[in-house]
Amino acid sequence: MLVIVDYGVGNLNSIINLCNRLDVQATVARDLSDIEKATKLILPGVGHFARAMDNLKQSGVIPILTRKVKEEKTPLLGFCVGMQLLAKHSEEGDVDGLGWIDAQVVKFRFDKQTLKLKIPHVGFNTIATKESPIFKHVPDKSRFYFTHSYHLVCRDVRNVIGTTEYGYSFPSVIQDEKIYGTQFHPEKSHQAGINLIRGFVEG
Repeated sequence: MLVIVDYGVGNLNSIINLCNRLDVQATVARDLSDIEKATKLILPGVGHFARAMDNLKQSGVIPILTRKVKEEKTPLLGFCVGMQLLAKHSEEGDVDGLGWIDAQVVKFRFDKQTLKLKIPHVGFNTIATKESPIFKHVPDKSRFYFTHSYHLVCRDVRNVIGTTEYGYSFPSVIQDEKIYGTQFHPEKSHQAGINLIRGFVEG
């Protein structure tokens, strides 16, 4: 069963609609017993990192998520802030994340030649992909929908399986074993998003 973790921060209806289009059994869950039954997990996220991390702590789901993902190796996919929460620390609010990925979350910093670019980065942009089960149905240079002012910097470049150009190249898709994250919103990315979720479900 695919479980979408509801901790008060996320675009849940859009994710459920996407799963319905794939005929994938999915449920939104706050209850720990429902999360316990998950065979795959989605961690959504929108808004401010510190608020999202605080909501996650207050929800009480971190211990069971950590066991499911780190010990039982249940596949997990984080979207946008849900991906950023996987990192060790974020400049946004100067708070620690889950620490499952050896990465920091930093704000876009542009030089004089790229200062004209707006922050946040909003709209469709392409990703350059490496080989991964999550990209089984996603052609290289597919376009996905972004809306963010911060991005990951991974200490281990092997965790970066997709990159996007916005002033400079930044990690837009990450993987560590069965932990995945996308800086973009698959649920707002039309067919490309459907293709990516299909790869996650099948992988």
